[in-house]
Amino acid sequence: MTSYRSRTRLVVAVTASAALAGAATVVAAAANAAAAGCAVTYSVTSQWTGGFGASVAVKNLGDPLTSWTLTWSFGAGQQVTQAWNTTLTQSGAAVTARNAAWNGNLPTNGSASFGFNGSWTGSNPVPAGFALNGTTCTGGVASPSASASPTGGPTTPPTGDVLSQVHTAGRVKTSGSAVQYSWPGVYFEGRVRGTGVGIVLNDGAADYDVQVDGATVTTLVTPGAGTRWVNGLSNAEHTVRLVKRSENPWSVSEFGGFVAAPGGAILAKPAARTRQIEFIGDSLTAGYGNASGTRDCAGDQVNRTTNADLSYGALTARRLSADYQINAISGKGMVRNYAGGDLGTDYRTYYDRALLSMAGDVWNPGTWRPQLVVVFLGTNDFSTALGSGEPWTADSLVTAYRSAYSGFLQKLRTRYGANTTIVAVGASPFADYVQQVVQERTAAGDSRVRYWLQDGTGLDLLGCHWHYSTRDDQLIADRLGTFIGTLSLNW
Repeated sequence: MTSYRSRTRLVVAVTASAALAGAATVVAAAANAAAAGCAVTYSVTSQWTGGFGASVAVKNLGDPLTSWTLTWSFGAGQQVTQAWNTTLTQSGAAVTARNAAWNGNLPTNGSASFGFNGSWTGSNPVPAGFALNGTTCTGGVASPSASASPTGGPTTPPTGDVLSQVHTAGRVKTSGSAVQYSWPGVYFEGRVRGTGVGIVLNDGAADYDVQVDGATVTTLVTPGAGTRWVNGLSNAEHTVRLVKRSENPWSVSEFGGFVAAPGGAILAKPAARTRQIEFIGDSLTAGYGNASGTRDCAGDQVNRTTNADLSYGALTARRLSADYQINAISGKGMVRNYAGGDLGTDYRTYYDRALLSMAGDVWNPGTWRPQLVVVFLGTNDFSTALGSGEPWTADSLVTAYRSAYSGFLQKLRTRYGANTTIVAVGASPFADYVQQVVQERTAAGDSRVRYWLQDGTGLDLLGCHWHYSTRDDQLIADRLGTFIGTLSLNW
């Protein structure tokens, strides 16, 4: 992938006539929406000499739309060079972005996002204004009812143990007044009363979605250290969910809890779900570039378009009303990594850790006892040809893979007990090897290991670098959910 030099980051949000520093999205929940209204977040996600990357989020505050066109003009000669999740054209300073085939429907309060790379000389100012289907985006129909910004309320982090005020099923470790984590898809759920909620973060690498009452209200792109605010909520009780979208295994993310706006209060945390599912895998499980809409991805586009919350694992778990973990690392295999990289390590090197970059770190499962574990590892072991410096032949690689797979399943069985069902996923070209491992274990008396074939029929592989698209993830979740429905699970 492209390596950006002299990277400078600028994030701005355009709401009404104001520019807010931070990856903020205006959210409206007006009871009587007018015919037209919109809000736009324009974020310069990376900047280098002569070039930049940007993301744009548009929210429809008016009546539902079946297609959309967003227009703006650059003020300093910037030129778009590449775009994704949209059809984008430029004539002089005027830019026109139209919906892709899959994101044209915008219900009231619905949002769509896209990104692009561009060039600049001299300066790179934010466009002064945007219009959605010809309507100027002012941040509301009458007035915006919610917004996210890095200011707008008290910035004092919550006191006490974060885990006493939020529910999470992810692999986290307490660090002072905060929790730290590394795996993708880690989520935190809380409850708040009042007109706003702050999210205390220290993370310069990962992206997050913030969801209020079940709807995504903003995406925080590498938010850094501080408190991000969602304001303008109705003065009532709300559920809040923060979820880590992206995969940044070699950095440590930190969450300091939720903060209520003045006059409000943090309420008792939501109860844990009785069902637990653990998903183990590689980039296909992590949601790598699944929202890109194109296989040709460069630079930060993979990070911006990876959404673990829309991966097949997250979708399957929510369909089954289960808490879940997505313990996935791109490029790692059961015994061999992609293209033979990082010899001497593999997925199993990191599995026991909460903080992936910390050698020797060991996560304490605590109350985590999933009734179902889904293992999908093998793509990186077999998708590339063996190199001259690798220690395997084609036959010995298969032998090593099968032995390691069986040992890993035994590790899971020892950790979680006899009542946990383990689903081993097979796909081309390693499906037969997985099936053989499962047959050997069931013949040895492990009746709760099951094989499931992910056959790939109907997948478009339009994620970055031929990975699953969000459409593919939904299709796989539907199929996997149907298969899980045939199992006798202890839940």
